[in-house]
Amino acid sequence: MLSFDPYQQTDRENYKLLIGSVIPRPIAFVTSKSEQGIVNAAPFSYFNLVSSNPPMLSVSVQRQGGQKKDTARNILSGKEFVVHVVDEENVFEINETSASLPPDQSEIDVTKLTLVDSEEVGVPAVVQSKIRFECVLHQAVDLPGADLLIGRIVRIHVDEAIYKEGRINADLLKPVSRLAGTNYAKLGEVFSLKRPD
Repeated sequence: MLSFDPYQQTDRENYKLLIGSVIPRPIAFVTSKSEQGIVNAAPFSYFNLVSSNPPMLSVSVQRQGGQKKDTARNILSGKEFVVHVVDEENVFEINETSASLPPDQSEIDVTKLTLVDSEEVGVPAVVQSKIRFECVLHQAVDLPGADLLIGRIVRIHVDEAIYKEGRINADLLKPVSRLAGTNYAKLGEVFSLKRPD
């Protein structure tokens, strides 16, 4: 087995090793709003659930050249954001929002995505998402190279076509996950294991 000292490698070497190892990663498509009212939209694969009581999730926004990205700046100032689940039907448009645009230009404008007002937060959401979470910022952790944003979910929207008796039908959701490089993955074979008593 190979062994690596992460402090003897470059940032790029660590990045490639980590994103190739921690797979598949769910993708959060995050909308936020600047102080000037510009809607920012971007995908993040450093994302996961934190708690169900209270319902919370986390998104880690890596810094670029030591500078905070628009998403982090917007959430830190506005304290609100919306997280959308990425699926096979919206992944291509969402990928377009990963382009580097100036803060005064909305990524939504370079896509066919449609904004809709949220119910509990002032940040709009995207219609082309089967699941979305309206969030308020619970805590921000200032890490050396990233902003770890923990959001408390205040409203959950689920497409009724994928919802039955309190459960999400993953086959109908068709979630997409992130691998390494330019690779993504669809939901593959599903198997069950009973937890021990």
